[in-house]
Amino acid sequence: MTDGQTLYLTGERTLPDIEEERYWFARHVAGYRLAMEFCCELPAAHVLDLGCGEGYGVDLLAQQGFDAVGVDIFESAARHARRRYRASPFACADAAALPFPDDSFDAVVSLQVIEHVPDPGRYLAEAARVIRPAGGFFVATPNRLTFTPPGRPKNPFHIVEFSAGELSTLLAEFFDNVEVTGIGDAFPGLADTLIDNAFAATPPPSWASETVAAVTPAAFGPVDDIDYCLDLIAACS
Repeated sequence: MTDGQTLYLTGERTLPDIEEERYWFARHVAGYRLAMEFCCELPAAHVLDLGCGEGYGVDLLAQQGFDAVGVDIFESAARHARRRYRASPFACADAAALPFPDDSFDAVVSLQVIEHVPDPGRYLAEAARVIRPAGGFFVATPNRLTFTPPGRPKNPFHIVEFSAGELSTLLAEFFDNVEVTGIGDAFPGLADTLIDNAFAATPPPSWASETVAAVTPAAFGPVDDIDYCLDLIAACS
């Protein structure tokens, strides 16, 4: 969102190298690190980043030796990714109609995407279709129980959000093995403050800005009670 020349960030499409967006970017990188651990446990040479956004996740996967491909529904995102991350291929495509044959990938990684798609079932069916039999699917999404009060999603860019049980039930329709865990951070109230100020088109308070400046991916780790996590993490096969 913009107000004159001031940028207020909601974390929808995170970018590297923007200090004000450090919290959201670090949160996403933490998810990609977990995704890479998941892929390392599979015969995962060929990985699809489904809903790759700016493209940095594909680059992170490629740096770890994976043959990574990025797909995003917006041509502008795919075009930018092709320019910035020239070592990996990027395509513009709808997640519910992927331009790949069956069994094309050893793993599909899709972070902070499922909450945006109008038909999660079609999206998951397509992901399952392009994954080889021995492969896997890794997804991260905000936890509805902590991200949104009762009612419609707090974030107007989100179509549907999930609790751990809801996500597990949906994923089990498409995958035989589903394990849902979660990650949190050490900054109580920071995410809500950043989102509330973003949608009010006002700058965050000084304490929030100072905290954001100190955030790194290491700040996001597993939680004991999944109902109180920030992001749900699901590993499927």
